[in-house]
Amino acid sequence: MKIEHIAMYVNDLEAAKQFFEKYLGATSNKGYHNKTTDFKSYFLSFDDGARLEIMHKPNMQDSDKPLNRTGYAHLAVSVGSKELVNKLTDQLKQDGYEVISAPRITGDGYYESCIVGIEGNQIEITV
Repeated sequence: MKIEHIAMYVNDLEAAKQFFEKYLGATSNKGYHNKTTDFKSYFLSFDDGARLEIMHKPNMQDSDKPLNRTGYAHLAVSVGSKELVNKLTDQLKQDGYEVISAPRITGDGYYESCIVGIEGNQIEITV
């Protein structure tokens, strides 16, 4: 068994797609648009086969996203090396994203950083 994909609603579908393509190497499909409901989505694929569906529909409720909450906490992406963790973290910081934990070795042995990415969602960058 495997997780087929993860999905998240976003307010700005095009900005979210560009974020994942630019920083995390995602490849997008052509997108889907249900003209009856005005639901729109993209499937974003990553090199290892993982997929993320980003979605938008009118009149969504946009609640606060405190970092300490129940439910999904973050999206973790493996970039392959400590050097790439450092490089991507620096790039995101330069581009105005909040770094909430700088690159470091965690208590459970991961080398990672965490940023607040697109629309307040936490993204963990790891080896």
